[in-house]
Amino acid sequence: MDVTRRGELRIHLGAAPGVGKTFAMLGEARRRQERGTDVVVGIVETHGRVKTAELVEGLEIIPRRRIGGHPGLDEMDLDAVLARHPELVLVDELAHTNAPGSRHKKRWQDVEELLDAGIDVLTTVNVQHLESLNDVVERITGVRQKETVPDEVVRKADQLELVDITPEALRRRLAHGNVYAAEKVDAALANYFQPGNLTALRELALLWVADEVDVALQRHRSDKKITEVWETRERVVVALTGDKESETVLRRAARIAKRSGAADLLAVHILRGDGLAGAPVGAVARLRTLAEDVGASFHTVVGGDDVPTALLDFARGANATQLVIGTSRRSRAARMFAEGVGTRVVQDSGTIDVHMVTHDEAGRGLRLPALRSGLSFFRKALGWVLAVVLPGVATGIGVLLQEVIGLSTDVVLYFLATVVVALVGGLGPAVLAAVVGGFLLNYFLTPPLYSITIAEPENIVAVAAMIVVAVLVALVVDRAARRAQQAARARAEGALLASFARTVLTRTEPLPRLLEKVKEAFGLHSVALLERAGDRWNCVTSSGPLGCATPDEADVDVEVEENLHLVGSGRSLPAADRRLLEVAGGQALLALRSQRAAVEAEVSRRRAEVTETRSALLSAVGHDLRSPLTSIKAAAGSLRDPTLRISAGDRMELMATVEESADRLTALVDNLLDSSRLAAGAVTPLLAPIGYDEVAVRALAGLEGASRVKIEIDEALPDVVADAGLLERVVANVIDNALRYAGDAPIVMRASAYADRVELRIVDAGPGVPKKARAELFAPFRRLGGADPSDRDGASGVGLGLSVARGFTEIMRGSLTAEDTPGGGLTVVVSLPEVGR
Repeated sequence: MDVTRRGELRIHLGAAPGVGKTFAMLGEARRRQERGTDVVVGIVETHGRVKTAELVEGLEIIPRRRIGGHPGLDEMDLDAVLARHPELVLVDELAHTNAPGSRHKKRWQDVEELLDAGIDVLTTVNVQHLESLNDVVERITGVRQKETVPDEVVRKADQLELVDITPEALRRRLAHGNVYAAEKVDAALANYFQPGNLTALRELALLWVADEVDVALQRHRSDKKITEVWETRERVVVALTGDKESETVLRRAARIAKRSGAADLLAVHILRGDGLAGAPVGAVARLRTLAEDVGASFHTVVGGDDVPTALLDFARGANATQLVIGTSRRSRAARMFAEGVGTRVVQDSGTIDVHMVTHDEAGRGLRLPALRSGLSFFRKALGWVLAVVLPGVATGIGVLLQEVIGLSTDVVLYFLATVVVALVGGLGPAVLAAVVGGFLLNYFLTPPLYSITIAEPENIVAVAAMIVVAVLVALVVDRAARRAQQAARARAEGALLASFARTVLTRTEPLPRLLEKVKEAFGLHSVALLERAGDRWNCVTSSGPLGCATPDEADVDVEVEENLHLVGSGRSLPAADRRLLEVAGGQALLALRSQRAAVEAEVSRRRAEVTETRSALLSAVGHDLRSPLTSIKAAAGSLRDPTLRISAGDRMELMATVEESADRLTALVDNLLDSSRLAAGAVTPLLAPIGYDEVAVRALAGLEGASRVKIEIDEALPDVVADAGLLERVVANVIDNALRYAGDAPIVMRASAYADRVELRIVDAGPGVPKKARAELFAPFRRLGGADPSDRDGASGVGLGLSVARGFTEIMRGSLTAEDTPGGGLTVVVSLPEVGR
């Protein structure tokens, strides 16, 4: 096998446990084995499912590696798989967190090493383990997934296969015992596997895969330079001008998108000469907010004066199937001179369906946009026509009315014709009108008639004056047109730069969005920020498929700094656009510096927290250290004083005081050391299977008031993966906290299995903790009834017990949370993974 190539990754993605991902993966492996592929099993979790185990039979299995010498902590033997170097290896549960002591923290990192070695990998993952969907899944199911995999790892897969099943079929499979053991079925059906949860997870999986397929399609269209629309998915583009009708058009487009089966809705604002100039102040910002409210993405594109072309280019680039625009605000008279954006869009739209939305502003425009927007092609064409027609009209009037009007009036008519042509068509048509007018005036109206001979010198002056007037008026018109175009472009550039600045200032991580706006605004296929490190260029971030690895390969290259370049691919840009792109590069540099400054600030904040913790520790432990030391010294002094006559009973009481104070001092020092070790990340758990029933008994030993604690833990419950010593400390600290603050209320310890975790609940019926104060319950140096260590509420200690307990639980891949006890009180929940999960 060629080890120089990177292996191929195929992922089977499911919406929930039990949909058949592992089954599908094993089926694919057996098919490839039958075709002669060298297949081995790196790790496959059957979870006791008989049919899944049957599919594993006949496949070569690489023995697992035991971590730390403890049974139940078996992981894939990465070194053995690399040494065996098969063509294809099966690695189940991509998001799995490896046991401490493994080479990599996460299993997907093992997979990356296998792929780098040229080995193809088949793997599985559930949608709830995707990093970007973690919060969404928690809101839906109420369960936060501790094991996640970066979305980018899944996106880079060569093949992504969705393993789908209806919620009803999955619940039947669960009820029949094909997913979990019988004792877990009822709890699973009542909690995680509710029909609503499963439907929502299924939709998340389908939409996520659909988005990835769409990205792949866009990449293919970009690589092949395909511009025609492929109607693979409904996309609705709505054009917004920023004027009064925009909100009506946007809402109408949202309804069209919804009726099209929840199609993608893209709102686009084309910056042009009269685009923002006629829009009320703040209109575009309100449109952006409204677009977000109706579920549309808002885009800004520089279109210059050719709005229809820019709009259609954007729609084709987005592979839109429908385009929504408002009907023209021009009056009928205005539409006689220029057809308008809507008409052009309908004529040139091709396969894109165009919706013309009526509104209250339709037909109210009185101005002629063609005359307002500079010397367009229409104006120039009309000017050349008028350069021929108007002198002819002036000649006709002069000939017909030669008995009524004189030569001076004829000259004025030709002057008027020349000025009108200059105003409409500019310099070229104006000169032509002056020359043609001078010739016609001389031939038809200046004696001797019907001859090009000029008898009177003043007639020569009249013709020359017409030409001079034509040139001067045309120059003024051309300059005004150029100034109007420059002003329009300046307004458009200003609006675009304001959009860039808003992105940099308002977003937490602005670079990706900023580059996306640059790509859209300049019509590029991809934009990237490249940074030089030594002899190679690294991509800081990009928008679109990266089309170049170095600035020399790019179609557009802007040097932001000596070692930082903004590059783009897709087309070359004119000088004016390059100047604007240089400003965008400056914004990108500002965003990059801001981003890196935020990282440095976070590091500084953490250092400040450590310093604050140390200061709080020094102020907190003073009294708590002195108190037991004082008791020990006083008791020991009394015992050593030869002048005191101490009875046997008093002697035993003084020795008990010494012992009790020493125990308090030992517990305090242990908590302080443990807190310091947790903060430094120096605690390494020795994970092994253990039952809550064993831990509960050992945790109660030596606790004052332990007789008030009742243990109700079923010994048949599955074991959890934990460090026995650390878990004992966790349970002891939580129970000690309950004994201190629950008063005389009874305390009960219960345990139950839920999904792939086993939860231990320490339940008390004491005064409880208000919800808003619950966030500080596990913070260091906090005690019930006191906001800081100086508050003495009859409780001793520096408030580290629950903080240490949470830290120990989290390094064992568990969680420690608090909730209300029904009827009053506080319940602390210790949740740890079940053995084999």
